[in-house]
Parts: sequence; C-alpha cells; structure tokens
Amino acid sequence: MPLIRHSNHTPPFYLFNGHLQTIIPSVLRKVKGVKYQRERTQTPDGDFLDLDWSYTLQPTRRLAILSHGLEGDSSRPYILGMVRELNAQGWDALAWNFRGCSGEPNHQLRFYHSGATEDLEHIVQCALQTGRYDQIALIGFSLGGNLTLKYLGERAKELHPAIQRSVVFSVPLDLQACSRQIALRSNFIYSRRFLKSLRNKVALKSRRMPDRLSLDSYRKVRSIEDFDEYYTAPLHGFAGAKEYYKQCSSRYFLAQIAIPTLIVNARNDPFLAPECFDEELVKDLPQVFLEIPQKGGHCGFFSNTLHGTYWSEERALQFLSETNENG
Repeated sequence: MPLIRHSNHTPPFYLFNGHLQTIIPSVLRKVKGVKYQRERTQTPDGDFLDLDWSYTLQPTRRLAILSHGLEGDSSRPYILGMVRELNAQGWDALAWNFRGCSGEPNHQLRFYHSGATEDLEHIVQCALQTGRYDQIALIGFSLGGNLTLKYLGERAKELHPAIQRSVVFSVPLDLQACSRQIALRSNFIYSRRFLKSLRNKVALKSRRMPDRLSLDSYRKVRSIEDFDEYYTAPLHGFAGAKEYYKQCSSRYFLAQIAIPTLIVNARNDPFLAPECFDEELVKDLPQVFLEIPQKGGHCGFFSNTLHGTYWSEERALQFLSETNENG
C-alpha cells in the first residue's frame, strides 16, 4: 500500500514536542567517524559544486547520494549521521553541497533553489562517470527531499537504471503552503535564522556583482516567501514566487516517479503544512510510499542516544535493503 500506516518511531519522553525534536538533534548532536574526501566539479554553466565523498573500508558497488536542506551543507548532523550509517552498512556516500553552501560563494549570479534538478543531474553523472557503481540510491532532506522527488518525477522511466531506490525526509511537498507555515509566529526562530543566512548571501553577491544584483528590495524581505519573490524567483527565471512554487513543488511530480520511493514526514514537523500529509497524493501510486510518524520534528527523528544512530537512518537503510515495501 502507498500509505504506510504504522510507523514505529518513538522519541524519548523529554523531547515532548516538534520544536524540541527539531532543535536538539540539530544543535547538540555530534557525529564522529565520518571522513570526507572533497572533490570540486565544474558545472556546464561555468560554476562549481563541492562534493564530499565517504567510502567504506571494503570496495562496494553501491552509492547513496545525499541532498541537504535549506541553508544546510554536508556537515549537518542529519547528513553526517546518515553517511555514517550508510558506510557501516556497506554503502559509499556522496554528500554534495548546493551552490554557495560549501563555505565559498559560487561564481554565477544564480545560486540554488528547491527545483534546481540540473545540479542533481550533474552530481549523478559525476558518480556514474567513476564507473564504480551499479546501484545508486538518492536520499534527500527537506529542500533536498523536494529536489530529489522532482528529479525522479521529471526523469520518470528515463532515469538511469543504476538509480534504484530513494528515501526522503521532512519534505515540503507544497512549497507555497510551507513558506507560509514557516512564517507563523510559532516558527519565528527558524524563519529568522534562514532569512539572516539568505540575506547575507545576497548582500555578499551584490557586493561582488553590483551591476547585476540590486539590493533595492533587500529591506522588503520579511519572510521566506518575500525572499523567493524578490530574489529566488527572478534570479532563476521565474516570474515570481507563485510561479516558482507551482513549477518546483514536488507534489506535482509524484505521479511520474518510477522507482520505489519513501517519503517520511513527521506529523508534528513545525515546517510542514497540512498539504504535506495529504494521503490522496500517493493512494494510487504504486512506487511512492508516504510514512507519517506522529512525532519526529523536522529532520530530527531522535532515537535513544543523542550522538548515536537515529531512527531515520535505520529506516532509510531498511527501505534501501528491501525488495518490496508492504506498508
């Protein structure tokens, strides 16, 4: 069944709401044991992407490509934790950093957004060109989850046969609804953090490209939707935030996905709007599975120990190892 009705995730009692389940793993978790080898690849448009590879001790033909969330990078605890567990279970891992997210401003005027699947395709091709892998899984978190689902839907049955499964967590399936969700007063702490980081990047890029990027709208930005209206949309060829959200929301691409794909969205995720739990989206889709734990927060899914293996990592490896998902 496409809806997985019984999820076994149970956070510890002292993390009693979605905010704690989001913040504590993000701020306090330390993941040890992951060793990256960085590679810089040039994109077709003259920009660059930084790739962080993590290899198993024994050679493997399996690779997982991980896509992080908004203003994240390959060093975020949810990425590192997943990489560590993948390596332990015999998978190489490739955690790539979106444009401008690896600690160095990217070269082009554009940066990254929720639907920039051309960059994910470039990463996939980089992995395939190594000749080392005949089984590839895609794993995404939050914005990276939306990007992953859109990518899978766009390519549908033309997807490279090495890409066999996908797992995504905490996905804003409806970008407009979620941009308004995060603008709620209860989410002020998250909104402020994201906007500060995004605005700093725009200001830096404007100083480097003053004739191409104006800060005339800088002070108008009070929300994520404002930022998308004044910067994300025009910098990436969209008429405005509304068009950007409509063209890039992964909910419109689910029906075309042709490989087993698991979406895990916690019911108490403070970032996700009700549209992200719509059972109608998957009820007739044989390859897309929606699992809705009651708890977990946003990219949290804390298990028993702060620094150990998390439920999300166990769940991802379980799904990747299965031949059929029975719900």
